Amino acid sequence: MLAYAKLVIPLISEKMEIHHPAYTSSVLLGLRHPYTSRMTDLWKANRDTALKAVEPLAARVRPRSLDQVVGQTHLLGEGKLLRRMIDADALTSVILHGPPGTGKTTLAEVIAKATSRRFIRENAASVGVKRIREIIDDAHRILGDSGKRTILFLDEIHRFSKSQQDVLLADVERGLITLIGATTENPLFAVNSALISRSTLFRLESLSEDETKQLLTNAIHNKAAYPNLEITIDDDALAVWAIKSEGDARRALTALEVAVLSSETATNTLDITKQIAEDSIQQKVANYGADGHYDAASAMIKSVRGSDPDAALYWIARMLDAGEDPRFIARRLAILASEDIGNADPRGIMVAQACWDLVERIGMPEARITIAQCATYLACCPKSNAAYVAIDAALDDVRNDRVIPVPMYLRDKNTSPISSEDGTGDRVRDFETEKYQYSHNSDHQLSGQDYLGVDKRYYEPKDIGAEKILKQYLDEARTKKRQHNEQANQ
Repeated sequence: MLAYAKLVIPLISEKMEIHHPAYTSSVLLGLRHPYTSRMTDLWKANRDTALKAVEPLAARVRPRSLDQVVGQTHLLGEGKLLRRMIDADALTSVILHGPPGTGKTTLAEVIAKATSRRFIRENAASVGVKRIREIIDDAHRILGDSGKRTILFLDEIHRFSKSQQDVLLADVERGLITLIGATTENPLFAVNSALISRSTLFRLESLSEDETKQLLTNAIHNKAAYPNLEITIDDDALAVWAIKSEGDARRALTALEVAVLSSETATNTLDITKQIAEDSIQQKVANYGADGHYDAASAMIKSVRGSDPDAALYWIARMLDAGEDPRFIARRLAILASEDIGNADPRGIMVAQACWDLVERIGMPEARITIAQCATYLACCPKSNAAYVAIDAALDDVRNDRVIPVPMYLRDKNTSPISSEDGTGDRVRDFETEKYQYSHNSDHQLSGQDYLGVDKRYYEPKDIGAEKILKQYLDEARTKKRQHNEQANQ
C-alpha cells in the first residue's frame, strides 16, 4: 500500500499541478491538505482579528514589560525579591494575591515575557485533570525540543482541588512547569498547604491615587488604546477616577473606556471633564473581601487602643457600610475592653457588655449609634493591659513549670486528707494546724499571709486611671506580705 502511494501521489500532484513540498508527507501521514491548512490559518487570523477588536481597554493597554507596570514597587523595584528572581531567571513557583484589579494576570504574563517562557493560562475552578496532563505532556515535549520552559498560570488558585494538585505538583517540584497562582483570598487560609509549601507568596497592593492617575495618563498616550483619537483628561477628572476606583486598575480603565465611548465628538479630539468622569463610574464600593474583614477590624482595634476615636469611627463606618455584622464589631470591642483597658477603667467592660446586648436587641441601623458610643468611650479610656499580661504569664508557668501544690492551710476543709499523726488517735485535719489567717480580722484586711508558696508576681498594675488606686493598695498588701514572710523565717 505504501509503495502504491509513493507511485500514485506524484502522478496526482503533477496532474493537479500541485507542487507543494509538504503535500506527499501530509497525505502519507494522514494530515490535512497543505492548502486546507492555509485556509484554516486564514480563518484563524480572521477570528483573532475579530477578538482583538472587541478587547476591553484594560486588555489593549496591558503592560508588555516590567518597566511598563504601574505600582507594585515593593515587589518590582530595584533589589526587591521578585525583581531579582525575574532578572536572574531564577523564578520558582509563586502565588500572587491581593485585591481585584491589582494586575495579577498582567504581572504573570510580563514575567513570562521577561523570562522567555511559554505561557499557559487556566482557571483552577474549571481546569480538569485531563487538561493538566495535556499541559504537562506539552511542556515536557517543548522543553526537550527547544529548551523552552513553561509557565502555568492558574487564576483562582484557592479553588484548585487535591486531585488536580496530585497530578501537577510532582512536575512543579521537578521544575518542568513553573506554577504562578493568583487569588484575591489570603492564601494562608484559602490555599492548600501543599501548594503554599512549594511557593513563594507575593502580595499585590491596590494602586495609590497617584499611581492610578499615572495608569490613566499612560493609557491615553498608548497607541493601542484609541489610535484615531487624541484624548485629554482634566486634573479634576483624574482625581475622581483615582478616588472612586479604590486602587482597582481595571475599574479605572473601564471608567475611561465608558467615558470615551459615551462621549460624542465631531473631531478626533476629546476632552474628558470632571462631570464626564463622574458620570462614567459607579459609586465607589468599599474593597472588603475576606482580607478586608480582618484588616478593618484590626485597624479599628488598634485605633481604640491608641486612643484615636476618630480613626476608630472611620474603620467602623467602613465595616458597617460594607455590610459587616454589627455583632462582630461589638464582640471585638468587648474583648478589647478587657485586653487593652482592664482595670484602668473597670467601667469599660460594662459599657462594652451593654453595647453587645443592645446591638443584639435593636439591630441596624440604630445599632451604629450604640457601637459608636462604645468605641469612642473605650478610645478615651486610660489603657492598661496588665490583667491580660498577668493571666498569660500565669498560664505559661502552669503549662511549662512544675505545678505548685496548694498550701495545706488554703485547702478546702471538705477535700483535705485526714491525719492522726498527732498520736492522740483523734481525727485532726492538717490544714487546721497551719493556722489560716482570716483577712477580715487583720488591720486594713491585710494579713500578709502567703497564698502561693513561692515568690511570684504576675499582676503589675499601671500608674494610670483607676488602676493607679489599685496599685497603691497592692503595694501595701505586698509590703505586708514581705514583712510577714520575714518574721516567719526568723
